[in-house]
Amino acid sequence: MIEMLEGRFFKTFVTVVQERSFSRAAEKLGYVQSTVTAHIRQLEQACGKKLFNRLARGVEPTEAGEEMAKFASQFVQLGASLAEAMNRLEEPRGTVCLRALESFCVTRLPLFFGSFFETYPNIRLQLETGFFRDVVESVAHHRADLGIVSQHPERADLVFYPLQEERLVVVASPELGDLYDSAGWEGLSGARVVGFGSRCVYQTAAGELFSAKGLMAKDALEFASLEMIKQTVSCGLGVALLPEIGVLEEVRTGVLRVLPAEPVVLTHGLIERSGREPNAAARRLRQSLLEFFGKV
Repeated sequence: MIEMLEGRFFKTFVTVVQERSFSRAAEKLGYVQSTVTAHIRQLEQACGKKLFNRLARGVEPTEAGEEMAKFASQFVQLGASLAEAMNRLEEPRGTVCLRALESFCVTRLPLFFGSFFETYPNIRLQLETGFFRDVVESVAHHRADLGIVSQHPERADLVFYPLQEERLVVVASPELGDLYDSAGWEGLSGARVVGFGSRCVYQTAAGELFSAKGLMAKDALEFASLEMIKQTVSCGLGVALLPEIGVLEEVRTGVLRVLPAEPVVLTHGLIERSGREPNAAARRLRQSLLEFFGKV
């Protein structure tokens, strides 16, 4: 019997019972009356019983119809409960693990997080910082739901969504800036390179740029914090290649100077594991980041 039945037949049946009319049931369901009649006929054929008696004004369930109504109502309710359960899976709630470069978190994400958590208070974010390879490996090995990296990882197991172009500029203290003015890059040949270390893509780009200018990366000072790098550079201990957005205030106030050099442009992007269906909270965070950075 069950093989002959469809959920819409039960919904039609329950609506006819409620309305006591094929025509009113059709109107409520958005069907033509012949469709309602066909659905009821299918149910009658499946159970081998007549389900409604026709009256002068409408219909009423037969004894078999009354019995059928008990089960049909349960079936319709079960369908509604199932739909509600599936919809709850789409509600943005739960924990999302996001790994990103510390400099990107400091310069780009505070404004985003303010509006995001106001809109989605049931999402809990586990934010961890790391360098490019750390972020890539965390996402690839399911230790993080999403990652933000400074360039396309070019890996088949990861999906990359471009977010934001990042301009990197060379900064130095005012004193080293004056030395550059008088002697050019040769005057800075003894200056140290200050950066995030060899695991950072910024440092790789800095090494190439400074090597071309005659600065020796072997004397590099490495820090994990953007703030520490800026403080070290402002004290005259070296030069650094840093995100332009991260030094705007220091440049404006004269704490740091931007030296004439070709800016390095990288494209930050969001990564997730290919073929992995993220949970609703991770999907919402991904969509919101893409919308915030204007990529949707």
